[in-house]
Amino acid sequence: MQINYKILEFTIKAETELKLPDFKGSAFRGGFGNVFRQITCVLKRYNCVECPLKGKCIYAYVFETVSDGASEFLNMHKYEKVPHPFIFEPPLSRKNTFQPEEELNFKVILIGDAIDYAPYFAFTFKELGYVGIGKGRGKFSISKILSTNVRNLILQPKEVSEKNYTKLCLHILTPIRIKYERKLIDKLDFHILIRSLLRRLTLLCYFHCGKQPPQIDVKSLIEKAEKVRILNENIRWYDWERYSSRQNTRMKLGGVIGEITYEGSLAPFIPFLKAGEILHIGKGTSFGLGKYEIVDI
Repeated sequence: MQINYKILEFTIKAETELKLPDFKGSAFRGGFGNVFRQITCVLKRYNCVECPLKGKCIYAYVFETVSDGASEFLNMHKYEKVPHPFIFEPPLSRKNTFQPEEELNFKVILIGDAIDYAPYFAFTFKELGYVGIGKGRGKFSISKILSTNVRNLILQPKEVSEKNYTKLCLHILTPIRIKYERKLIDKLDFHILIRSLLRRLTLLCYFHCGKQPPQIDVKSLIEKAEKVRILNENIRWYDWERYSSRQNTRMKLGGVIGEITYEGSLAPFIPFLKAGEILHIGKGTSFGLGKYEIVDI
């Protein structure tokens, strides 16, 4: 399984006072989506499902992620939907107000075919600065954009690694929202974490990186994951909500944050867990949810 990605890092400068929520991914992602559609959507009178141009539309691909054969593949593997090919990583600071001339940084991770649309992302953020974001529609300008080269993740289980992984700790930086047996979970058993991670990586690989079915023995990995236990945990539920102008409703998007330590035979899972550090896990990743770091112990 191979997934390629590119990171854009934006430094923006407040032109007027910026008032942002605690979790800033909501403001950036919501404002970006509206401007991106204005720039890229040709037939704005249609929704993406009904649009005759959906197969060739940049907006439909990036935001609605409509794909030929999607329904068949999703139904076959009991997946709910295709994940977006981008991730916003907003500042983790709880600072809410930025005065004129103050700067803040955020990242956008583009995955697979979405890498080709990097110029559209950069231009959209420039236009979003004129439109404004947050309470009062604060304006900003772009001071700097840094771009990495395209990077590749080659994912396969490792029975033996350079380090004897029998314990590892995950530091969960933004809420992880995982559904297991159709319910949001507040206890991160290792096999549930791995099921969610493998599902996400498989879908990203198939729909955005060449439509090659990943050659991974998922059943065997899950059986091994079920033998890994929680050594200790300090996680809690963190609730937040955002307003969706597209759906005209407020949405609750809570999840678990904190730290959790696992113990067991962990070497086979390290490549996937390291990929998850970059590509996030669970629901709401386009807002920046599901970000974690592996902490050596």
